[in-house]
Amino acid sequence: MIMKRRVPKVADLAPLMQFKKPQFDAKKRRLDAALTIDDLRTIAKRRTPKAAFDYTDGSAEAELSIARARQAFADIEFHPAILRDVSKVDTSCTILGGRSELPFGIAPTGFTRMMQTEGEYAGARAAGHAGIPFSLSTMGTASIEDVRNANPSGRNWFQLYMWKDRERSMALVERAANAGYDTLLVTVDVPVAGARLRDKRNGMSIPPALTAKTVLNALPRPQWWIDFLTTEPLAFASLDRWSGTVAELLDTMFDPTVTFDDLAWITRQWPGKLVVKGIQTIDDAKAVTDLGVDGIVLSNHGGRQLDRAPIPFHLLPEVAREVGDDTEIILDTGITSGADIVASIALGARFTLVGRAYLYGLMAGGEAGVDRMIEILTDQITRTVRLLGVASLDELTPAHVTQLQRLVPRVRS
Repeated sequence: MIMKRRVPKVADLAPLMQFKKPQFDAKKRRLDAALTIDDLRTIAKRRTPKAAFDYTDGSAEAELSIARARQAFADIEFHPAILRDVSKVDTSCTILGGRSELPFGIAPTGFTRMMQTEGEYAGARAAGHAGIPFSLSTMGTASIEDVRNANPSGRNWFQLYMWKDRERSMALVERAANAGYDTLLVTVDVPVAGARLRDKRNGMSIPPALTAKTVLNALPRPQWWIDFLTTEPLAFASLDRWSGTVAELLDTMFDPTVTFDDLAWITRQWPGKLVVKGIQTIDDAKAVTDLGVDGIVLSNHGGRQLDRAPIPFHLLPEVAREVGDDTEIILDTGITSGADIVASIALGARFTLVGRAYLYGLMAGGEAGVDRMIEILTDQITRTVRLLGVASLDELTPAHVTQLQRLVPRVRS
């Protein structure tokens, strides 16, 4: 049959001519256009000076650890079930004795107000609104008490580095307990600072050094500098003010003599839930579980400490088999999508933490950007579980995911 052509009528064109209502709020317009965490990263890079952005974006040495962690999530295959009723999906979970509306929380991050001046306040408020935990770092730029005030009815966790000065460490722990923080994350993978080469090349210091290079880089980003120069000076709210490089500060603080005995001592001091962050081997997962801790975080510090470190997502299935019945397993490092989170839960993690994704959202638009980050991950989680044919996180099992092999160890002779 030969199709006949005709002149289109206005009535035929009218349904096709639907014009989008203009959005005059520039921040909302750019955040609404972000559909993935990588989109938020692109906006963040455009709006943030190089030294601050690279501190978030970079990792140690050749940055192989973070690249491998992300590749591990790319190298998965999902196995969906069909003809299941997924009209309603429950994405909530119970973690460390409390409810979270989503299977992820905000990881502890340092120097946060350097990325964007709302810093931890934005993260804590956004987490509270979403019903998920917020973690404050020892290296945070808002005080323990101020974060609690920003998120008074939500769940606040405190992350501790054990310093050479034990009294100062435990003073922070006492403040966190008094402020109502329900969980202590003890980070154990930083006996010394990793070699973060981007920071060294950028001359990263606190406060940021105003060199000719940094001034030229900041010219296209005036809003960051306006915010930075017209708000409270950047400092570590849990520490004394520091003038020097990041590496010098870390090497001054961190204690390479910390052992399992110190960890056991900390567990006796803290009244709430205690989690050990930075587990990278099955033997260490067993060892800290034997100490009676409430949870572990499989993490290589976002690739920011030892380059070529184990990939946490690869460790997850075996660790879950070995200690999953005895302690709660949390996963971080390399998570950039809701599908990554769903795969982690399926393979045995009880919960996940997101750090860079949170900071990309913060740099892209302050608190509204963090809200958008949570929205993106929520949509991706909900869509993924529906497409897998499950209506709640408890229905996810290892049968839903295959980890495809790329890096396979050579057989030892």
